[in-house]
Amino acid sequence: MIGSQPVSPRPIGGRHRLRRMIYRPEFGALLAALVVYGFFAWGTRGNGFVTLNGTASWMNSTAELGILAVPVALLLIGGEFDLSIGAMVGMTSIILAAGTTHYELPIGISILIAVLVGAAVGLINGFTTVKTGLPSFIVTLGMMMAILGTSLGLARTLVGSPIVSLNTEGFFESLFASRWRQFNVSILWWFAVAALATWVLARTRTGNWILATGGDTQAAREAGVPTDRVKIGLFVAVSLGAVLVGVIQALEFNSGDVSRGTAFIFNTIIASVIGGVLLRGGYGSAVGAVLGATTFGVVSVGIFYTGWETDWAQLFLGVLLFAAVLANSFFRKLALSR
Repeated sequence: MIGSQPVSPRPIGGRHRLRRMIYRPEFGALLAALVVYGFFAWGTRGNGFVTLNGTASWMNSTAELGILAVPVALLLIGGEFDLSIGAMVGMTSIILAAGTTHYELPIGISILIAVLVGAAVGLINGFTTVKTGLPSFIVTLGMMMAILGTSLGLARTLVGSPIVSLNTEGFFESLFASRWRQFNVSILWWFAVAALATWVLARTRTGNWILATGGDTQAAREAGVPTDRVKIGLFVAVSLGAVLVGVIQALEFNSGDVSRGTAFIFNTIIASVIGGVLLRGGYGSAVGAVLGATTFGVVSVGIFYTGWETDWAQLFLGVLLFAAVLANSFFRKLALSR
């Protein structure tokens, strides 16, 4: 009889794993990435989107956005914003170009200077935010303007232009700007940053502190979480991520450009939200940021392969952002209802 048959536990285990996956903050982002990629793979049949060259195109364009989207996502999870990242990317490239070309410093020293400047910017953003109580949106907006003004003034003083040339080769060029076939090495940097952030958020006490700080700062502080230290550390991490992208771009394009990173200011936030991060903090993951950046890159490059006007990319991203906000809220409520 059927009723006397032993019941296998495997379906239960399978259902349990499926439910756990659905409760993950990046589940909606995974669905979005699969649907968007499937749409463009189907809509660009025969145009090369799914070939090695096509894959390299969207991965290369996504890698630098992804490098920044990961620390930005952690900062958003911690309950704060940073609008100065784009300016920090441009300043890094100017520091490298000016230091190496005009002051004849070794490229390694120029990179070290950029790292120190980036860390200082992050510390200033963090200390100002936690000590004054001002919204990080305002604090980092002011920092963005200060960095842009400094970078522009330095560039115009040196060469009379916001673009400064840079010529370098050797170890650092291989480390930050080399290619393997059609793929840029920045993709490996993206994966490394994502893996580190995933480990921190999921496997360390600091990750629990980040989630707690973004969820309810006052309650976390009363529970003994060093919320100020957590936020300052996140601001520094974001600035250092901007330095890394600035170094990659400077060596890749052989120049420093004040305005090169401006697109990252809101694109990183868009990628994070598409990836399942809540703007009010306390919810999200580094994996989600990777998926959000991937979706962003697939849309941005996929439009070219369809032959449509590139303006349609903004429509796709707008619809995805709106859908992501609704999905994030739904899956968070679902997870809290367990």
